[in-house]
Amino acid sequence: MSDAQPHAMVIGSGFGGLAAAIRLLAKNYRVTLLEQLDKVGGRSYVYEQDNFIFDAGPTIITAPYLLEELWQISGQRMEDHLDLRPIDPFYTIRFDDGTVLNCVASVDGMREEVRRIAPEDVEGYNRFIAASKDIYAVAFSELADKPFHDFMSVIRAAPDLIRLKGYRSVFGLVSDYFTNEKLKIAFSFHPLLIGGNPLTTTAYYCLIAHLERLHLVHFAMGGTGAVVRGLAGLITHQGGSIRLNAKVDQILTDQNRVTGVRLADGEIIKADLVVSNADAATTYNSLLKDHPRRRWTDAKLSRVKYSMSLFVWYFGTNRRYDDVYHHMMVLGPRYQELLKDIFNRKHLADDFSLYLHRPTMTDPSLAPEGCDAFYVLSPVPHLESGTDWSTEAEIYRKKIERRLEDTVLPDLSKHIVSSRMLTPQDFQTRLLSYKGAAFSLQPQLFQSAWFRPHNQSEEVKGLYLVGAGTHPGAGLPGVISSAKVVADLLPDARDYRL
Repeated sequence: MSDAQPHAMVIGSGFGGLAAAIRLLAKNYRVTLLEQLDKVGGRSYVYEQDNFIFDAGPTIITAPYLLEELWQISGQRMEDHLDLRPIDPFYTIRFDDGTVLNCVASVDGMREEVRRIAPEDVEGYNRFIAASKDIYAVAFSELADKPFHDFMSVIRAAPDLIRLKGYRSVFGLVSDYFTNEKLKIAFSFHPLLIGGNPLTTTAYYCLIAHLERLHLVHFAMGGTGAVVRGLAGLITHQGGSIRLNAKVDQILTDQNRVTGVRLADGEIIKADLVVSNADAATTYNSLLKDHPRRRWTDAKLSRVKYSMSLFVWYFGTNRRYDDVYHHMMVLGPRYQELLKDIFNRKHLADDFSLYLHRPTMTDPSLAPEGCDAFYVLSPVPHLESGTDWSTEAEIYRKKIERRLEDTVLPDLSKHIVSSRMLTPQDFQTRLLSYKGAAFSLQPQLFQSAWFRPHNQSEEVKGLYLVGAGTHPGAGLPGVISSAKVVADLLPDARDYRL
């Protein structure tokens, strides 16, 4: 890389930041990626302790072609560096009464699963899958990697929004197709994977059912951390620079244009453009705090509806639980009322629904021989709940431990040999997420597309946003697509002009 090339600074090494760096390098920019932690990954950090390997964040990989594109534009083949395995069933759902639904890849197989639970809903399932396909064709295929920087883009999208009932909620639309309460839950919970409340998230997110079936659900051997390391390798291979333990304190500007960044230790690094993969709210109210803002003021950011947070417990056992599936939902007795506790009342309830991840079913190398590595995730309110996690965390963990012992992991407490927790407080202090929200803004209708912080900042020239808080939103397909939006907005470096 030559010093004469325009310098692009990328803040944060989550999937959005990694993908942005790779795409900008492919367009001949000189790229420096800054990561405040001691490893790349952001929310996709990897914890290694007691000979166990725990992926801190994402565990489900959909739309792997989006990753493959990053290897292709770098002149390499993903399969030479990464071993992705399709998982079928995608996941199993255990309802509170012990009933289990296997969410399988085959439409025919899924139809039989529906028939086993509620024969009267088979026809509804057929219509739902058709609707999911139609929504996917517009909301994902056409719009996910396109910028929404002017209000006319909203006007142009309105006819499809009305036709596909995107103004409805996911749960509301699902309820049009299913009468059985268990199936309403099974086909509406997906927004929780990206920080949304199924009762208020735009029905466009019903596209996930078709996305999963079209591209399947995959697991990377070595864990999601193997994907992160592979992407970081693409950056350095192309001549990009990655700096760890480099916390950005401020994005610097002059005459309404980005000029670089100042690190927490006082170092100033000049740049022609800055791409922020930091939390969108944090980007504006912290990193850009000294720059006058017209739209994303502190007052507006405080009024935005943010995603829930997460309580995540990582643990290793000195035995294997071979009858527990790789991805498993362990649901509690309540659904709609629990969602209202989390999102509306911001109350930490005594009951919970859990996502249990057992990657050692597929890749035993993530734990010592004869052992299992797990993480269990519980959606909880963000920090507006007022919960004191310094005292509540262990109490809450014990409740989850008892629930797992009573349902799918007998005698769990006797076999734990490694343990650590991630709380909403950690999301705020470690990952710099505003209010400890795990997925930034909720994906409600009027917080989607044009209504989200734009990929090309409205506040200052030369600043671009990628990640969960901008368009198209959270989840691996979303944040990787946000990097494509930014790259498409910029010319080749040889044609770049200040």
